Amino acid sequence: MSDDARPEPDRVEGAPHPRETPRLIGQGAAERAFLDVFNSGRLHHGWLITGPRGVGKATLAWSLARFLLATPDPGADDGGLFGDAAPAPDSLDIPADHPVARRIAAGSDPGLYHITRSFNEKTGRLRDRILADDVRSLNQFLHLSATEGGRRVVIIDSADEMNTQAANALLKMLEEPPARTVLLLVSHQPSRLLPTIRSRCRELRLVPLSAPDMEQALSQAGVDPGGDAAALAELSAGSVGEAVRLINLGGVAMYRELVEIAATMPLLDRPRALKLAEAAATRGAEEKLDLLLGLTDLLLARLARGGALGPPPEAVPGEADLIARLAPDAHRGRVWADCAESVGARARHGRAVNLDPAALVLDTVFKIQQTAAG
Repeated sequence: MSDDARPEPDRVEGAPHPRETPRLIGQGAAERAFLDVFNSGRLHHGWLITGPRGVGKATLAWSLARFLLATPDPGADDGGLFGDAAPAPDSLDIPADHPVARRIAAGSDPGLYHITRSFNEKTGRLRDRILADDVRSLNQFLHLSATEGGRRVVIIDSADEMNTQAANALLKMLEEPPARTVLLLVSHQPSRLLPTIRSRCRELRLVPLSAPDMEQALSQAGVDPGGDAAALAELSAGSVGEAVRLINLGGVAMYRELVEIAATMPLLDRPRALKLAEAAATRGAEEKLDLLLGLTDLLLARLARGGALGPPPEAVPGEADLIARLAPDAHRGRVWADCAESVGARARHGRAVNLDPAALVLDTVFKIQQTAAG
């Protein structure tokens, strides 16, 4: 298989790769925090980029790489006629026609090294972990002569996927950082990293995107939200990656159907429930079944939260009224939390034993109906 045809573990299907995303959206606080450190002249060698999956962590890492390789040190002579120092940058944005931006887009910048899960030629699949050899291969890169002002950048995406040997190899580099080298670690679950790795990095924590930022980010990615930007922001918990998945699989319409079926409870519109179950049982619908089960879990979680804290912002029409009716107080909120735990366990067991998808969906709906009638 050619390199171009191989899957990229850090690309969301239907969206451009993070290195192709020109601008970070909705993460101004993280951008300012990094620029403050950079402009102080005390740039740290290790950065841990954290936050929920899909909110722009990889996009930030590639933005930082372009910025670091294209921007002179604070106070450095910018080559002007009178040797004036370059002004302090106030943005990470680098023009698309800048030589560094062009080289990074082409995957050919000698100052950048990218580590992610590698391709296993024997199995024809991506490995499920980053291996020690993947990290040790950095040594050759780090011994190369400095380029573009002497700075080098390493992106590891995601650091959570390193096996123990790879993590230990990286730790040695963080303990004895190479000169003028910045390591950018993307992490969805920093608690999975060695405490010693976390302690040697400065953290940039990204936050879920608001509805306006979600719409802007999807537009930049060339994805049409179809008027559902607010629903997508709510259902995806502010994750652009999850929002793209919802768009690809018709997730908003699916959640709307779940809410409308739940609105008939405790009586239940059985024909509608049967139609939902049959759709999940069609050939090749595994992804949609997983999404349906995930959205069902989300609906139950929102019912539980609504009972405890009041209805969350409405994701689809009628949801607020449904939550107010089925989860009017903290007691009912706890009942729905217990239901969510039970339904989740039953769904996981059903998937593990290959239970008929239609039967699994109906079992889930009947359990919800039973709870609604309680």
